[in-house]
Amino acid sequence: MAMKPLVFLVLVVVLAVGIRAEEDSEGKDTGTHILSYLSMQAGECGRSSADRMALRMAPCFSAADDPDAQPTSSCCAAVHSIGRSPSCLCAVILSNTFKAAGIRPEVAITIPRRCNMADRPIGYKCGDYTMP
Repeated sequence: MAMKPLVFLVLVVVLAVGIRAEEDSEGKDTGTHILSYLSMQAGECGRSSADRMALRMAPCFSAADDPDAQPTSSCCAAVHSIGRSPSCLCAVILSNTFKAAGIRPEVAITIPRRCNMADRPIGYKCGDYTMP
C-alpha cells in the first residue's frame, strides 16, 4: 500500500515539471502560452457552446416566439441559470440554434424581463439589441 502514495507523488512531480513555465526559443514564457490557449477554449458560456446552452432554453421557445406569452417556470429557471452570465445569455439569443428555430432575437431578449429576473443586466448590449 505504501507504493500508491509514492506513485501519486511521482505523477504530480512529473506533471509539475512538464507544465512549469520555461522559456521557448523565442524567449516567451510557455506557461503564458498554455494559459492563453486554455482561455481561448472557453467562450461566452464557458466550456459549453452557445448552441449547446440554447438547447437548455428549449422550454422558452414558445415565449421566444410570442412577445405576449408568459414564459413557463422551467423557461424562467433556465433563463435565471444562463443569465448569470450576460455574455452567455446574449450568445444564446444570437446563436445558430435560435436562428434555426426561427426565434427572433428582439423577442427572445425580453424573456428575462417577462420572467421577472430582478438581476437581469438592464441596458446590456446584445448585438443590435439592448436588454430591457
